[in-house]
Amino acid sequence: MNILDIMRTSAVIPVIAIDKLEHAVPLAKALVAGGIRVLEVTLRTEHGLPAIRAIAEQVPEAIVGVGTLTSPEEFAASRDAGAVFGVSPGLTAALIAAAKSSGLPLLPGVMTPSEVMAAREAGFRQLKLFPAVPAGGIGMLNAIAGPLGDVTFCPTGGISQETASQFLALKNVACVGGSWLTPKNAIEIGDWHKITALAKAASSLRI
Repeated sequence: MNILDIMRTSAVIPVIAIDKLEHAVPLAKALVAGGIRVLEVTLRTEHGLPAIRAIAEQVPEAIVGVGTLTSPEEFAASRDAGAVFGVSPGLTAALIAAAKSSGLPLLPGVMTPSEVMAAREAGFRQLKLFPAVPAGGIGMLNAIAGPLGDVTFCPTGGISQETASQFLALKNVACVGGSWLTPKNAIEIGDWHKITALAKAASSLRI
């Protein structure tokens, strides 16, 4: 499965930070039950890799990826844990090399037209606009669509349930990323019904 296929599978890719490992599987099941199958589990906490492994093993319906890739050694470790794609906040020569050597499909983050052009020169046509709203949001994406119309984006950063549909209506946006599907208070108390309800609302956003 390539990155574009993955992006087109879910209107919203939840950005997940796991604070307690025992939350990983029930959270993933709740999101999948709501129609959100593509999950980005970040390496922002110590439980990132174990959570990816647990979800990959116990929630086969999920397409689990790894987020916040910032160093080359994280690629192979994430792939070995069961991640089938990776997401990074930016792109460097070392990350490009690690993505190629590991075979892990990468959705790299960009913020400016120059970064989009550099990523495209490196062979990436699917990119994460990050942080999307501070970078210019819908206006930036519309502006980029002219000179760089062969690039497809997953804008992430500052997007909400209320604004997601505006981004998804753009011709160069395949999906959006967001953390509103996984509110910490709901996860902490195990309110998986709320997570599923949020996922159902998000999965209905596809234009």
